Amino acid sequence: MLRKEGVIEKNSMMVKEFDRYILEHPKFAEKIPNNALIVMQIEDDEECNPWAKETSLKAAEKEQPIIYVTITELKPVRSRIEKLRLEMVA
Repeated sequence: MLRKEGVIEKNSMMVKEFDRYILEHPKFAEKIPNNALIVMQIEDDEECNPWAKETSLKAAEKEQPIIYVTITELKPVRSRIEKLRLEMVA
């Protein structure tokens, strides 16, 4: 079971991934209404999803559109570094 800090960290990571996705897929972003509250969900994650819904919905404004974004598949995390330089200093 994840502690609250772990759930928050996982949600933050998903928000970052979603931001990257939107930047790479602007047509997808057009489907999201202006001023929408986006609630991140991870398919089959019964630990993080309820926390994300509860926390996000507390922040919702009256009449604000609410969108659930469910991540159904993630690629493995990889470094984006293409070149490195190593410098021995001692």
